[in-house]
Amino acid sequence: MGPGPINADPRVLRAMSAQLLGQYDPAMTSYMTETMGFYRDVFKTSNEQTLLIDGTSRAGIEAALVSMIEPGDRVLVPIFGRFGHLLREIAERCGAEVHVIEREWGTVFTPEEIERAIRTTRPKILAVVHGDTSTTMAQPLDELGAICNEYDVIFYTDVTASLAGNTFEADAWGLDAVTAGLQKCLAGPSGSAPATFSPRAVDLINSRKSIEAGIRSADDEVTSSPIRSNYFDLAMIFDYWGPKRLNHHTEATTMLYGARECARLLVDEGIDSAVERHRMHGGAMHEGLRGLGLSVFGDESHRMNNVTAVYIPETVSGDAVRAELLDDFGIEIGTSFGPLHGKVWRIGTMGYNARKDTVLTTLSALEQVLRRAGAAPTAGGGVGAAYDFYADEARDAAAADAEAEADLDAAGAALAAGVPA
Repeated sequence: MGPGPINADPRVLRAMSAQLLGQYDPAMTSYMTETMGFYRDVFKTSNEQTLLIDGTSRAGIEAALVSMIEPGDRVLVPIFGRFGHLLREIAERCGAEVHVIEREWGTVFTPEEIERAIRTTRPKILAVVHGDTSTTMAQPLDELGAICNEYDVIFYTDVTASLAGNTFEADAWGLDAVTAGLQKCLAGPSGSAPATFSPRAVDLINSRKSIEAGIRSADDEVTSSPIRSNYFDLAMIFDYWGPKRLNHHTEATTMLYGARECARLLVDEGIDSAVERHRMHGGAMHEGLRGLGLSVFGDESHRMNNVTAVYIPETVSGDAVRAELLDDFGIEIGTSFGPLHGKVWRIGTMGYNARKDTVLTTLSALEQVLRRAGAAPTAGGGVGAAYDFYADEARDAAAADAEAEADLDAAGAALAAGVPA
């Protein structure tokens, strides 16, 4: 129940137990094509180049940045937590001229702040984290695509921590490049990085295409500015996943099975329904933690649905409480990094663990461990507050259903009476 990785859905683990296939087996290429379609639904995009990058979520970030950045390119990175610093470091290693703007951890940027920075620095690429688990904050992205389009900036985001647990719409928000991971709201294991790229990003990446010796034909060009990684060369990976099926690396078959099942389950549930599930159970956890008397960290209006940070009471050892939760109850929660290390706990409610039973069990166990550590949590306050939250949600849902039914009845009566609805 920390900020990820979380327990994988048993159905994903079962899918990963299937026998291996060769990467050119017709069944394997069929699975690859089907997986691309599933992730178009997950990302809410029509991008042809929607695929998996073999490696953890960081592999996806590195593939996107190394394939789009040429040495000397100007890149803007808004930093509001640890993973903004990661984007900055990877971009610098790609040889970019990196400009940053920073906010205090626990806050996010306004669109106006980012637009001012774009106007000042004139970057080729804006690289921003959507949800940063180090602070539990979600940076609003919905207005940034139009800003990037106005200034002709490629818009990239990392959605590893947020995808499927928080509203995200790649096409509607004007994203050019998006990368993720399985180990959080997608309910899978770390090791595969779903990604999607707009036609504009594809054109940029393909402008640097250089097919490796040994598989290129006499007609294939060798660019003067090739992508500075072979494994993460997206121009070749596009051809590997596309109709050409150009040989590149040996596909991580087992991870493909797992990533496909993660997406299939989400599409079957409905992406909006999955986001609502995370909102509801994450909200119950949030209220339960407050019910225990713990203080929530950061700007709560921009908190991710799937993880909450609370200040560690001064009277207890944060590491000792975490250890006892793990040893006695088998429940893992996290601390944080940098300026928040040892000051907050991060408690997640995501993926397969975004459920009522996990919320109530975690709150009950945490109350007992806090009491044993010498703190004075409100007796029954955590579970009680979560139950109250669930009851309020049920009443709101019932009222909404009743209102919708009344509207339908009224429309039907109007239609029967010949009155325009």
